[in-house]
Formats: sequence, C-alpha cells, structure tokens
Amino acid sequence: MRKKDIGKNVFLSGWINKKRDHGNLLFIDLRDNYGITQCIIDKENSNFKELEKTQLETVIKINGKVVDRTKDTINKDIETGDIEVVIEDYFVLGTCRELPMPVFSDQEYAEEIRLKYRFLDLRRKKIHENIILRSKVISFIRNEMSKLGFLEFQTPILTSSSPEGARDFLVPSRLNPGKFYALPQAPQQFKQLIMVSGFDKYFQIAPCFRDEDARADRSPGEFYQLDLEMSFVEQEDVFDVVEELLVNTFKKFSNKKLMFEKFPKISYSDTLLKYGTDKPDLRNPLIINDITEIFSRQDITFEIFKKLVKSGSKVRCIVTKNTKDKPRSFFDNIDKWAKEQGASGLAYFTIEGDKKISAKGPVGKFFSEDALKEIMKKTEAKVGDSIFLACSKQKELERITSLAREKIANDLNLIDENIFSFCWVVDYPMFERDEQTNKIEFSHNPFSMPQGDINKINFEKPLDILAYQYDIVCNGIELSSGAIRNHIPDLMYKLFSIAGYDKKQVDTKFSGMINALSYGAPPHGGIAPGIDRIVMLLANEKNIREVTMFPMNQNAQDLMMNAPSEINEKQLKELSLSLKLKK
Repeated sequence: MRKKDIGKNVFLSGWINKKRDHGNLLFIDLRDNYGITQCIIDKENSNFKELEKTQLETVIKINGKVVDRTKDTINKDIETGDIEVVIEDYFVLGTCRELPMPVFSDQEYAEEIRLKYRFLDLRRKKIHENIILRSKVISFIRNEMSKLGFLEFQTPILTSSSPEGARDFLVPSRLNPGKFYALPQAPQQFKQLIMVSGFDKYFQIAPCFRDEDARADRSPGEFYQLDLEMSFVEQEDVFDVVEELLVNTFKKFSNKKLMFEKFPKISYSDTLLKYGTDKPDLRNPLIINDITEIFSRQDITFEIFKKLVKSGSKVRCIVTKNTKDKPRSFFDNIDKWAKEQGASGLAYFTIEGDKKISAKGPVGKFFSEDALKEIMKKTEAKVGDSIFLACSKQKELERITSLAREKIANDLNLIDENIFSFCWVVDYPMFERDEQTNKIEFSHNPFSMPQGDINKINFEKPLDILAYQYDIVCNGIELSSGAIRNHIPDLMYKLFSIAGYDKKQVDTKFSGMINALSYGAPPHGGIAPGIDRIVMLLANEKNIREVTMFPMNQNAQDLMMNAPSEINEKQLKELSLSLKLKK
C-alpha cells in the first residue's frame, strides 16, 4: 500500500513483527513477504486490550482504513512509510507460542537455535531477503542461458558410484539386494552423454551431493550448481559464455564494481608462485616473488636461510609499498602471527637510503647493498618499501605466503570490498604425485583433454602433461571447475592406465561413458559455477548457510527435521541390510 491507497478500507494479513505501546495508542508493525506496514489502534477500540496482549509473530488479519502519516512520522526507510492503517477490527489466523529467538532483529544468535527453528530464522529481514535474492538470481540465470541458446534438461538423481572425487552418498536398492545407487556428486557423465546424443548446448540448475565436511563456503551434503556443457567448442568458447553470463548477473544484482569484464587468465603454476594459492584474490595488490637464487650470493650472510636453501627449501617474499613509517610492532605482529600459523615466522626488513641502499630491521644487516639492489630489481621494490621473507619446502611455503599475503593486506587495509574481481586459473597439470603413496593420480578431472598434439604427447613424463582444465575464481572464492573433455576412448584408456586403472576397470566403472564415446562423439566442454557461492558473493555473506534455505549444521545434521535418523528393522529387512556399528 502506498499514498494512492489513502482513504481505502482494506484487509491486511501478516505477522506481528513489533509492537509499541504509547498508552492511548498501540502501534503494530505488520509484516508479510513484501515488507512492513504500520498499523495503529486507539485505546477506545474494544480490540485494544486483546491486541496489547497478543504474542509477537501471531498471524492476524486486520480490517481498517489507510490514512496519511503526519510529516514528522513519515518513515523513508520503508516503502509503506507514507501511510498507516487505522485498525477497526482484527482476527487471529495463527497463534504463536513463546519465541525461542527474536525475529524482528538481525542480531547474531546461536547457530543451533537458528537451524532448529529455521522457519523462524527465515522470517528475519536479512536472511529473508537473501533467499529472495537467490530465487531472483536463479530465474535470471535461466533466462540468460535460454537467450544464449542453451536447453535445460534434468539428469538422474539415482546413479552409479564414482571412484573419483569426494565420498558418495549411497542408497541401497530394494529390488537389487546388496547393490547401491549413489546420489550424483555432479551430473558429469550424464551431461557428456547429452552432448554425444546430439544436443549441443545443455544447462541445468543441478543438485549435487557430496559427503564432505562443512566449511564457510561449502555446505555438507548438498549444493546447487549451474551445470552447462557445449559441443564443438574450445576452451575460449566456454570462457566467452561464462564471462557474459557472470558479468550480466553481477551487474544486475550488485552495485559493486567489476575489476575486469574480460577475465584475466593465470596459469596454475603462476598463481601458486604469485599468490600461493590457485584461488587468488586479485583485489589484493600484493605479489609473492621467488628470490631463492639470490641466496647463492656470497654477500648475503643470512645463514639460516642459506642452509635451508642448500637442503632444497625455497625463499619467497612479499613487498609492501611505502611502509617505512610503520612502527616496529606492525612487523613484529606479522612475524608473531606467522608462528601462530605453524610457520617458523616471517623475516623482514625495510629498504632505506638515498645514495647508499641499506636495510633496516632484524635481518637487514645480513644483506649487502648489491644484494639489496638485486632483490629490488627482482621484486620492483623501492626505497621506503618493506620486504617480508619466508623459507621452507614448496608446499608449506605456498601455504604460509598465501596466508601472509591476505593477513598483510587486511592489516594495511589494501582490499577494496566494493569490487568483484574474477579470473580464470588455467593450464592445470593432468596428473600429480600423491605425497603419501608416491603414486601418480589425476590432479583435477579424469575426463579432461590433455593439451597439445595428442600424437606427440610424452606419456613417459605424465607430470609434464597439462590439461584443458580451468577454474573460475572471484575474490578468492572458487566458483567452479571445468574442462574440455576427452572424447577419444583410446586416449582415455591411456590416461587412466597412467593413474593405475586397467582397461577392464575403466569399462566397468565408466561403462555408459566409454561405450557412448565409441559411437561418434563430438569435441565438447563445460563448467558448473556454484549457485550457492554466487549468491553468497552477491549478498555479501561470509557463510554459505546465510543463503541456503534449510542448511545442515557442521556435523551434517538437519536439526529441524532430525535427519539423519535411525530406521527400523522392517526397513532394513526390505533392503537386505543389517547394521554393524563401530564402537
């Protein structure tokens, strides 16, 4: 209702969001899906005392007249702020018990209570708006995909178990005793089969199920992704579609700026070197540099690092611009923080001098002027800049420098929160070596196409083989992985054999796929951006539960519906199952 409704007699239904008793007047904020309307009732009205006692969140229907608010009571923060409804009569449509948590405010509340009473939590303004945003984003994406020529298909929920990826959720088969379906971790094989079937552009807002531990950006159990696949394409064709879709979506639903509308491409090896992670936040201007070779100089006497380098460690550093005036406590706190993260700390010095270059700080004395000049040339550091150094084996070095890059940028307030910064991470290795077993295994997606002329690939050096695999990252959050698929059966057998699978195992595990590819398969590729993470970014939320309607807790439990739950003996018998629980 707006000013145009002034003078009308109306019925209005909703929840009692808030009450304010002014003695002779009772103000009631009535809330529904569209917002809040202020209603008032005079003490002379016979319903006054009953309404005064009515519990918040009771569902009522009022009969009243729309009137103009006085100038000093207009509320510009709500769309109904120019009017109010004078209550003549009311009816209770749904009573309410004592509330276990407040609904009219968005204050922080215990997660256990919020999830147990999620239907109340969802009435709160902020999360209610998040869920509405999610619906609008999904509708917009559907329309955009249709405009781009994609057709929406649904793929099976009950399917076969996959040997790769996360743990499956298994479903016992009553009609096939002793056998199990798996809920799909993703529609990977099915969407490729759709391409083999002659449909050249497929998409689906797909539910995916993975038995994984919860994280801030990952729900335990299930999540949704925009699953898409295209035939007769190369990597750049997929990039063009996804970039157009994401640019349009983020422009539509956010006022934040896009750092890039054509997303930069960073190789996997470069992103680990420059950012310490394959999920780089490009809003952060700090870059990691490898200066291991410089430590072979005789005029560097930092013996702790030099000994570590001789034993195979590397040295990497982060330059902070114009931090010469920062107090020593700033640097010492970073060093202390690094030790709290399990590292040996971060060494540091600040570059000084006009005519003669020197280094100020605990380790500055170990570097000659020439050594400092070489470091400055390598890192593009200037006088007045500071340098943080870390030395370790590569994996640990990447971990601590990635964390330090984020920590230092936050301490220096370098990250613009009003920007979305997308990038592609490309050129993933096809294989990696497992540190525990020393075996060669797939590093990403086993169905990916290796790069280069397939007739000239050196299979004797599998760790050198790169794949047409790519991730899309925004503000340090991975939205999706994708790949150009391997559609050549003989090549697939060869690649799987490197990872330890013989032909019979491939035929058994991927029978539908390998069979289909033998009957004329087009080149194809795709990707699957996470809907939950897209909405999380647009809603400016740090936790995925804030954009999920009915999430589980950290232990993968639905506290509202008491799931998972025990099943009775009759159900077990029908499924030919018996339980043997671990003690």
